[in-house]
Amino acid sequence: MTSRIEDYALIGDCETAALVSRDGSIDWLCFPRFDSPASFAALLGTPENGRWRIAATDRKARISRRYRPDTLILETTYETDEGVATLIDFMPLRDGTNDLIRLVVGRKGTVAFSTDFVVRFDYGRTVPWVTRADDGTITAVAGPDRLILSTPVPLEGEDLHTAGSFKVSAGEQVPFVLTYGPSTTPRPTQPDVQAALANTESYWRDFAARCPSVGPWTDVVKRSLITLKALTYMPTGGIVAAATTSLPEQIGGPRNWDYRYCWLRDATMTLQAFMKLGYYEEASAWREWLMRAIAGAPEQMQIMYGLSGERNLLEWEPHWLSGYEGSRPVRIGNAAAEQFQLDVYGEVADAMMQAAAGGLQRHPRTRALSEVIMNFLETAWRRPDEGIWEVRGGAQHFTHSKVMAWVAFHRAANMAIKSGDRPAFAERCQRVADEIHDDVCRKAFDPDLDSFVQSYGSKTIDASLLQIPLVGFLPADDPRVIGTVRAVETMLMRDGFLLRYNTDHVDDGLPPGEGAFLVCTFWLADVYVLQGREDDARRLYERLVGLCNDVGLLSEEYDPIAERMLGNFPQAFSHIGLINTALNLARQTGPAEERVEASGQSVAQADAV
Repeated sequence: MTSRIEDYALIGDCETAALVSRDGSIDWLCFPRFDSPASFAALLGTPENGRWRIAATDRKARISRRYRPDTLILETTYETDEGVATLIDFMPLRDGTNDLIRLVVGRKGTVAFSTDFVVRFDYGRTVPWVTRADDGTITAVAGPDRLILSTPVPLEGEDLHTAGSFKVSAGEQVPFVLTYGPSTTPRPTQPDVQAALANTESYWRDFAARCPSVGPWTDVVKRSLITLKALTYMPTGGIVAAATTSLPEQIGGPRNWDYRYCWLRDATMTLQAFMKLGYYEEASAWREWLMRAIAGAPEQMQIMYGLSGERNLLEWEPHWLSGYEGSRPVRIGNAAAEQFQLDVYGEVADAMMQAAAGGLQRHPRTRALSEVIMNFLETAWRRPDEGIWEVRGGAQHFTHSKVMAWVAFHRAANMAIKSGDRPAFAERCQRVADEIHDDVCRKAFDPDLDSFVQSYGSKTIDASLLQIPLVGFLPADDPRVIGTVRAVETMLMRDGFLLRYNTDHVDDGLPPGEGAFLVCTFWLADVYVLQGREDDARRLYERLVGLCNDVGLLSEEYDPIAERMLGNFPQAFSHIGLINTALNLARQTGPAEERVEASGQSVAQADAV
């Protein structure tokens, strides 16, 4: 049976990642990149779709785990009547080879272990040709892919599995080194396990040490920062939304998507999280990825890209995978990349301004990019779109999309004013911003509900409406905002957490049903801060932090009835929300206040033009 989502931990090397279950099974691993075909895909099927398990043979063993402090090194400890031993899992940063190292360390007495190594390339479909060298090394090859497993433990093949048993006593260490590489290249040199462990620990500790105090939430913020770094594709600076694909938003349902790509929508909040904590190198790398990815005609700008800015993210279904707990279809690729989503233009403009406000040197293409985007958007903002939630039920005039179009023109005007040499462009942008503002206030506010609504003419409430005060479209104390927050609380709250919208009442192209969306609940806490509801914000934030699993990770959604995580894991957006809300609570001026203050300054300055 597949483990619960919250029973997994993440290890990675800033180019790919693996999920390790509480019982020592690696059920998901893609080599050499996050978006490469999985070599272990049991997460979305069965052990026959690939996994690598190392665990105590005593089924009554008491299991505990943790990350080694301020690192991404996972330690799983097995305690039996005969002894205690720890399984250490980590992935060294790339040094020319792609390695995953597992080290079993005896702590007390003697503990018996077994290992089951099942490689299935191509998302669990392809059985490799497995051979054993004279030194006991196991090599698995299929087409262009090759995995090499080195260990002193004797391993035997049976029923397309490679298995072995061993014991470890106090003071002993048993290493396993798995190396990936093209099948056409020479066999790589095996790393020194102890040196790799020391170097990996040093890297992560040095990274975490740069994190300043965030009051009582420093530790959870550090863990979220480490998780964001682990989801970063270091060669380009792109950050994947999650390490997985097709973990369901409802068990057994079809809302299963591939999140191993980089969304423009995450840009502003990611930059704010990094810059507010002093991680300017990471912020700059992310901004550079963003600028490269969107280069080209503005009408061709996508809402998401591949790790290096790839645009072709063709969606298809591996029919041989049964899905997580039977949740089908499994999807590889993401067709939403082809959707028109108006809000991303606002996110890009806001990211440019926030980067400059945060101290990053202005990108040389900022001005030219701003002008061509505004030229396109001046007419495009009137079009319906698929919106922030990437609905597959047809385009609409989504309120959040229009608000973010306002953000695009508003921020462009702000930047033009600050440059001092484009008064005509600034005036033009502000004029369009004012037109959009008036359009939204007339068409998206429902007096009967005393709230803004999901789309023009609808009666549906949407958690994305919380962005209205967060981006500075209206003040947090505006009566229309207060009414909207009340409607969100009344209609979307489930056991203290927010739905994105009520899928029973919205035709989004899919059957209804999903969990509470965690980042939306962080947004509500942020709005509480802006409204001076500090106690409400703290209580809500503490509940959200309480959802983190035992090693501090969050998924995309949560089922408050079944009390379990849902959606892809770990989710960058959730951890970005955790960081920014902590900063909003802990500092006099947090990311939410800075975003609103920048907006307010822009209004005042634009009025003077």
